Amino acid sequence: MNYPSYHVIGLMSGTSGDGLDLAYCHFEKKESWEFSILDAVTIPFPISLGEQLKNSHLLSALDLNLLDVTFGKWMGEKVQSFCKQKKITPEAICSHGHTVFHRPQKGLTLQIGNGWAMQASSGMKIINDFRMRDVQLGGQGAPLVPIGDRLLFADMDFCINLGGISNISMESNGKRVAFDCSPFNLLLNPIAEKLGKPYDESGNWAREGNIDPDLLKELNEVSFYQIQGAKSLGREDMEEVFLPILSKSESPEKDKLATLTEHYAFQIAKVIQTFAQVDFPNVLITGGGAYHTYFLERLDFHLQSKWKKFQASNELIEFKEALIFAFLGVLRLRGENNCLASVTHAIEDSCGGTIFG
Repeated sequence: MNYPSYHVIGLMSGTSGDGLDLAYCHFEKKESWEFSILDAVTIPFPISLGEQLKNSHLLSALDLNLLDVTFGKWMGEKVQSFCKQKKITPEAICSHGHTVFHRPQKGLTLQIGNGWAMQASSGMKIINDFRMRDVQLGGQGAPLVPIGDRLLFADMDFCINLGGISNISMESNGKRVAFDCSPFNLLLNPIAEKLGKPYDESGNWAREGNIDPDLLKELNEVSFYQIQGAKSLGREDMEEVFLPILSKSESPEKDKLATLTEHYAFQIAKVIQTFAQVDFPNVLITGGGAYHTYFLERLDFHLQSKWKKFQASNELIEFKEALIFAFLGVLRLRGENNCLASVTHAIEDSCGGTIFG
C-alpha cells in the first residue's frame, strides 16, 4: 500500500489513564515526510472503564480478556461516532492500546483494546499490537515514537515526552537512540489527588514545597539510572521501586512534589548534557508535563539555560503520541520498518503491528 498520501487516525491511551487521545492526521511522502493534524480530541473514559483500566494488572485472566474486548469495542464506537460527525473515512485506525504489563526481560508486553472488537464496532481497518514483535526480537518494545521523531521532527536535537513516564529521543553517532528517563505524572498525579486535584496545575504546589535532600538522594540512586543504553519503565517499576521510597518518606505532599520535580529535572538535564552535539540544542517537549511550568524552570536551571525550547502548539503538545502512532500505522501499511533496533536493542529493525480487516 505504497501511496504518497494517507489519512489515518491515531489512538493513544497513555499510562496516565485520563482518556483516549484521538488524532486525525494527514501524511504525505515527498522528499521527506510531511504531516498535519487535521482534527484531534481527548475522549474521557467512562468512570467504570477508567477504573478497570487503571486496575487492569490486578484482574483475573477471564476479566482481563473481557476488558480487552470491552475496551476495543468502546474505542471502535468512539472512532465511528467521530468519523460520522466529521464526515471522514480514514484508511486505517492505528491504536496503541492500554498497557497492562510491560516485562520485556520476560518476553512480554501487553496492550489491550481488542483489534477484532474495534474493527467490528468501527467498520474500519485497524492496526494495533505495535510492540510485541520487537520484544520477540529481543528488544524493549519501547519507546516506539523515535522513528516518528527521526522522520517527522528531524530539525529537533531532542524530543522529550512528559506523560505518565518521561522519555527522550535523539541522534547519536548516526543512530537514533531513545529511552525512558524517569517517571513523571504516574508519581505526581496521585500526590496531587491527595491534595484535592487530579494534577498539580503548572506545578504550583511543587513550587510551594521544599526539596527533601534525603528523598532526592534516594531517588537519584535508583538502579534504573545506572543502566546504559536501551531501558524502559513500566507501572511495575512504580509499584516495586519508586512508590516504596515515597511511602516511607514523612515529607508533606507539597515537599514530595517539589522533590520529584527536582529529581526529574536533574535526570533529564543530565541526559541532554550527555548527548548534546551543539551548545544550544533545540528541544521539543510534549505531553501533559509540558505545562508544568515549575519543572521547566528547574530544567532550565540544571541546563544553565543552554538550550532552545521549541514553541510547540497545544495540539502538538497534547496529541504528538497519537500523531506518531498514526504514522507507525502508515509505515506498517507500506511494509516499512517502524521500530528501530538502535532504540530498543532488538536484533534488527522491524515492522510491527497487526492488521485487522
